[in-house]
Amino acid sequence: MTPHSSAHQSDSPRNTPLPDVPHVLTLGLPHLTAGFDVAARLDLSAHLKVHGPLAPVTGDHLAALAEDIQLLGKGGAGFPFARKLRAVSKAAVRRGVLPVVVVNASEGEPACRKDTVLLNRAPHLVLDGALLAAEALGARTLIVAVTRDSTEASLRDAFTERGLTDRRIRNRGIRARVLRTPERMVSGEASAVVRAANGGPALPPGRRERAAESGVAGAPTLLSNAETYAQLAVAARLGPHRYSRTGVPDEPGTVLLTLSGALPQPLVVEVPSGVPLGHVLQVAGAPPVPQGVLTGGYHGSWIDANAAHDAAVSRASLASFGGSLGAGALLPISDDTCALGESLRVANWLAAETAGQCGPCKLGLPAAAGSLSDVLDGGGQAALESLREVAQAANGRGACKHPDGSVRFLLSTLNAFTDDLAAHVLGGGCGRPTLGVLPLPGVPPRGKVSIGNEKLAVDWTLCQGHGLCADVVPELIRLGHDGYPALADASVPLHLRDRAQRAVRRCPALALRVEQIPAGRPAPSPRKALDRRRG
Repeated sequence: MTPHSSAHQSDSPRNTPLPDVPHVLTLGLPHLTAGFDVAARLDLSAHLKVHGPLAPVTGDHLAALAEDIQLLGKGGAGFPFARKLRAVSKAAVRRGVLPVVVVNASEGEPACRKDTVLLNRAPHLVLDGALLAAEALGARTLIVAVTRDSTEASLRDAFTERGLTDRRIRNRGIRARVLRTPERMVSGEASAVVRAANGGPALPPGRRERAAESGVAGAPTLLSNAETYAQLAVAARLGPHRYSRTGVPDEPGTVLLTLSGALPQPLVVEVPSGVPLGHVLQVAGAPPVPQGVLTGGYHGSWIDANAAHDAAVSRASLASFGGSLGAGALLPISDDTCALGESLRVANWLAAETAGQCGPCKLGLPAAAGSLSDVLDGGGQAALESLREVAQAANGRGACKHPDGSVRFLLSTLNAFTDDLAAHVLGGGCGRPTLGVLPLPGVPPRGKVSIGNEKLAVDWTLCQGHGLCADVVPELIRLGHDGYPALADASVPLHLRDRAQRAVRRCPALALRVEQIPAGRPAPSPRKALDRRRG
């Protein structure tokens, strides 16, 4: 299977944050990436030349098409699109209101770029699918949620090319608008997008609601991922039989993947479902025998080298090896970095991404990250049992899916890297540095797990154990059994600097302070509790 390259940007050096539009490869015949070899962005004219026109269809026909091709949501949850479409249609008819269609392209995860690539380079393919669904449902409102400047600019150009506007114009079928959301993990959750569309913060509302019943402005809302709508547009043109000739019978069609980690450059790759994962990694330039591969992104699961060799790119195959297709992110790591250290960087980031609205997320995730750090720092079997206990306590108890996905990631770390785990729990560690090959915002590619040139310190002659500091920044400070703070991170990450300063200001005893780490002196190892000397 020969890869087709369609890069329009220079190659990115290893271990840098992912660009908005990475290099794009296609294995096999292109569906979503058709035309990428001739244009950096397909405007409406180029789009129609590549894909051809698209005729409207009825709601029943569209649901049948989605069912025939077994179209699942491509944002991570994998919910059947036909069921979602029928649920919205029934709710709209029952209530006598017009539904709303929402395209969720809020990619707040640092390891994902597939939806950004689609809207930057093939925006009209996504709009084709969304408008097809809107027409079938009789919707009069289309909302597209995005996180990045480049994506918003491309989308607004596409609206102009189609004559779409948010203004109400007589005899015009649909109003369309762009919804800008923050680049945060929780902001891409479906309920957070609906809440933002209703004028609230882009955070999960704290209670489970079905958008199909009551979503934007209380109307039944069809909300799905950008790639899902693009796949729908491809299938509507090809028909179910031609579409299903590509890929495996149970999951026909192609899959759009974002690959990063231990690669020469990050990539977005379109592959037929069922292609061996090892082949995709080989074409991407991954190590011949990776130490492990993170599948599905930061809410996904690690698999080891043997599983990566045997698995195929499909939901069923990856799940059978303990992995997850999730949001389509694949991140191999080589054997020259500490796998647990890499996971700790992600765990700290996931803890900082909490919406702060429920205890299992706000308190549980920082505690879990702290326990993983204790494992790395030689905490032994007690630290490992604490990590398992804290993780299980957070699982299934959050107001959204962020704690569940984070726990899945943490527990898969323990299952995939048993040799490393034994070395840290029973011995003096694995002996490898943490290189920082997994992309994280605000975290440098190499160096210590914790970053920055500042650290928190406590004057134990003043500390009275009020515990207020731990409420402000639980990622860095935990309370011990005696009620006094234990500094859970010796070096303050840049993204937590403001909250660390706030914790200092909140201390009524003036015992907490931020100190500069002397130049030329390495930052203290992360999550190592201070020797608390109280006179």
